[in-house]
Amino acid sequence: MSRIAARFRACADEGRAALVGYLTGYDPDRAGSLANLIAACEAGLDVLELGVPFSDPTADGPTIQEAMVRALGAGASLAGVLELAAEVRGRFPELPIVLFSYANPLLRAGDRHAEGLAGLCRELAELGIDGLLVVDLPPEEAAILRAPARDAGLDWIALSAPTSPPARRDRLVAVASGFVYAVSLTGVTGAALDAGSEALREQLADLRQRSELPIAVGFGVREPAQVAALAGQVDGVVVGSALVRAGQAGPEALAEAVAALRAATTRDR
Repeated sequence: MSRIAARFRACADEGRAALVGYLTGYDPDRAGSLANLIAACEAGLDVLELGVPFSDPTADGPTIQEAMVRALGAGASLAGVLELAAEVRGRFPELPIVLFSYANPLLRAGDRHAEGLAGLCRELAELGIDGLLVVDLPPEEAAILRAPARDAGLDWIALSAPTSPPARRDRLVAVASGFVYAVSLTGVTGAALDAGSEALREQLADLRQRSELPIAVGFGVREPAQVAALAGQVDGVVVGSALVRAGQAGPEALAEAVAALRAATTRDR
């Protein structure tokens, strides 16, 4: 069983949703990023989404865009982010780590790798990465990365939008592993979310009928109250922009934010 599957199962056994947390690698710099990553994981993240900075993050809102600008200004690269991942893995042997990236950095790295994308994906697995979430690769074009990732033992996290029609949702979940990421709203990361929306409830229920994989919902989840409202509907809740903002105040503030969100994941409260 993969670390991702094992963690979702453990959370279910504990009667709670998994807390999936996103942080941008190298934000605000290497040392600050590592301190924040360690603090967040110690405070209770169940799954870490480690973001690879990219110059054109079209799916992300201002908070994560600004984090990527800071990271790139501090010298971030895919290789540097992978070094951070290896350090996190050394401290947290059982923590699932999902590499969150746009396609460009991975494709470029594959072009430079002596063994191409297959070699790159094997290297990611050896470093302790558990899955890939490539935000701008639609399923029709994703095989170029998905196939070598799966061959290397990496989970391929599928993104399902609220606008995805039924046939497309079926295609998405058919090639996914690890978990299905349900995008809660149309727009970019960090936008406002109504956690009690009937449309969102229907979207999540529809995905549940289409896949036996864990369902994690994200985009716009900022506060413990939203996590509590969603925890009974899904297997995991993803928080990104709110953690990036908390991290700007330092590891202690970030740890407090993670602990509060983690406490809200318990079901039947």
